[in-house]
Amino acid sequence: MTRAADNVRVAVITGTSSGIGQACARKFLSEGFRVYGLSRRPGEGIHIACDVSDAESVKAAFREIAAREDSIDVLVCNAGMGISGAAAYAKHSDIMRIFGVNCMGVFSCVREALPLLRKGAHIVTVSSAAAYFAIPFQAYYSATKSAVTAYTQALRTELAVLGIRVCCVMPGDVHTGFTDARRKSDAGAEVYGQRIGKSIAAMEKDERTGMSPDHVADVIYRRAQQKNPPPLTTVGALYKVFIFLNRLFPTRLVEFIIAHMYS
Repeated sequence: MTRAADNVRVAVITGTSSGIGQACARKFLSEGFRVYGLSRRPGEGIHIACDVSDAESVKAAFREIAAREDSIDVLVCNAGMGISGAAAYAKHSDIMRIFGVNCMGVFSCVREALPLLRKGAHIVTVSSAAAYFAIPFQAYYSATKSAVTAYTQALRTELAVLGIRVCCVMPGDVHTGFTDARRKSDAGAEVYGQRIGKSIAAMEKDERTGMSPDHVADVIYRRAQQKNPPPLTTVGALYKVFIFLNRLFPTRLVEFIIAHMYS
């Protein structure tokens, strides 16, 4: 059944099997959207098996959506993964994997969705406060989220002429299964001593006491309804303060604070 036939708004959300993506799918479903969930495991909405790091898998997923729908109203690029450990000791395969999921997954989904995005449609990418605060022993995650933020800002300007609205949501710590799913490595511990373990433990403590994914989903939904959403939205009052202070403080002072917090 096509959108033209039933006039139901259509949302495509990646990573709907858990966490923020699952909460987003539930939110959009509750608001009357037909939701297509792109994920490796079944989740909320109409599940389409997809590995976003695989360009052919993404193409196949959007071909299936195009066969069912005339257009897409909202694309939420949420799928992501994390790795932690000393940057110099990270496995090449893990580095390629995190950039494949967190960056190429966003790029591929946007590229394949564009022919279906009507004028007035929204693209919402999910980055992280880590895009502003490069966290020690989580260098590659921070780098991927910085890349997503920069990509979104450029895309926003490019697609404005087509009437497509683009914005980025950057949550702080969120309590989800993402923490336990993170690929952790203590390689290099003999060089860094206990700093790797202490840094990761501090980060995970913040995540386990973090905000609800439903709160982030509510913010994403609101941004996807606005005619002129702000380019960047930080989620979490404390992180808004941190980012504001980050703009005021010298970089060396920010580095000192982060080092004290995490290592």
